[in-house]
Amino acid sequence: MQPAVPTRQALPPAPVVCQRVTRLQPDGPAIRCLFSDDRSLPLSRFLASFIDPADQIEFDPTATDPAREFRLLQASGRRPQEIYFASIGYVTQPKANKRNEYFVRAEIASGLLGVERIHLPNDAVRDYFYFSNRRRPGCEEETLFDLLRTPPSASPTDLRLALKVRMLELRTESAQRQENQIIERAFNLLANPELRSCYQALLVDPDAPAVFPYGGFGSLLAAGDLSTDRNTFFARKILSFLPERRDRRFRAPLRKIEFLNGYAVYRDSRRKAEVFLDQLSLPVPWDPTWNQWRHLVRAKFGVEATFVKSGRYRLRDGEWHLVEWETALPSRLKIGLPADAHEVVANARKTYSRFGQFFVAIQGIRKRVEREPIEGRELRRICNDLGVPSDFDIGQISWKPDYDPFFYDQLRKRTRKMFLFRAEYIFELERSIVVEVPEHGHATYIFSRPENVELWIGEYARISKDDIRRNRANAAERLAFIGRVMHGRNSRGWLRDLRQRIGEPVDYSLAVEQP
Repeated sequence: MQPAVPTRQALPPAPVVCQRVTRLQPDGPAIRCLFSDDRSLPLSRFLASFIDPADQIEFDPTATDPAREFRLLQASGRRPQEIYFASIGYVTQPKANKRNEYFVRAEIASGLLGVERIHLPNDAVRDYFYFSNRRRPGCEEETLFDLLRTPPSASPTDLRLALKVRMLELRTESAQRQENQIIERAFNLLANPELRSCYQALLVDPDAPAVFPYGGFGSLLAAGDLSTDRNTFFARKILSFLPERRDRRFRAPLRKIEFLNGYAVYRDSRRKAEVFLDQLSLPVPWDPTWNQWRHLVRAKFGVEATFVKSGRYRLRDGEWHLVEWETALPSRLKIGLPADAHEVVANARKTYSRFGQFFVAIQGIRKRVEREPIEGRELRRICNDLGVPSDFDIGQISWKPDYDPFFYDQLRKRTRKMFLFRAEYIFELERSIVVEVPEHGHATYIFSRPENVELWIGEYARISKDDIRRNRANAAERLAFIGRVMHGRNSRGWLRDLRQRIGEPVDYSLAVEQP
């Protein structure tokens, strides 16, 4: 006789049903759970491995994918065990309860069974993510550093080198896929500074707070009990977690990398991307002093990686808002540097040194261009008179750290003359005048080329951008304003629109979005 399933006060919301499994039937790569009323529910072979005939499954048969969320009541054993599977969103940071025991809570993403959150005790998070290797016989005291065969003091670069060696050894030994996954998982935890710090604290004190890696977002399978009001599933053990992830490729500016002791991090608020780097993944001999002049590095590096979804709550305008990001898995990261990366870096360092050496002279030039437009050749003569070397790039005088050099380079190679005025570049092209502010978020202003450029610049110097946009006192008309081209997210689209406005033949392949 099968044990009875305990009754609960709260009933599941309609149209949720609770069906008893009569048979499990293979169905290609899946397993189909058959019920007594001739209905069925297809599940992956992994999820079906937890199910036996006579178990009960609670799910929403009207859902687009009923297998996305279900609750299983196992019939075997003296006390029925509940298993809950759902897609989770953000997982909170560890908190302590009244007994001073830590826990986290996972938000249910678009739940249909009435469950709003999963309560995860500290030991469940710790044992699944940080101490999972200790479940193997004879490995009760094994650490993640032992798996990688490195000391606890290993640097991020040492860890990546150890990963490469261990993967090569496992490939030579024709090891099973699971062994490779264990090594890769250990590296991904230790290569993330926050997770490594958490793990090392757990080695000292197993009851220390265990952070849910990357803040949740994925598919969670847990064993535990549903609360009487059905709002919370109290998990005792995590059975499986699959993070939400995707592969991404893009090019990013080197100037946005923050260089720290032992590692570096690239964060991009526009792409919502975060990448942790070490000396092997970013093969240039950097150190924290690079932060002083990295804004002068005019080069990009390629990023190719598997990203997992992550998130944190930020306080903004007195309210907490969830900010979702994506973090690159360190083991799946590939970085590509331009062939002249070392030369570009050396030039940036040299420029920074010159700014310091000739600081007083350059500040004087900046004050002068704030009052009047000065043509490039005249600026070079002034620089020479002040002792600034002739190979100094005068464009750097107005350069802002977050400016993408792509825009400047495209305009510079088309120009006849370039003027510096205020914090702007004025480019004289064959058929037009282009005004560019070397700062992120600004637009490119385009005007028809006048017969007398000097008179036009004098007139422009007396008019504000707001006057031009509003055509106040016919300012736009007097300057023959054509329009603005927004920098936007796609620099190729900007170049396509620019060429159209300045009268160049347009290559419409430039409209293709960059990844």
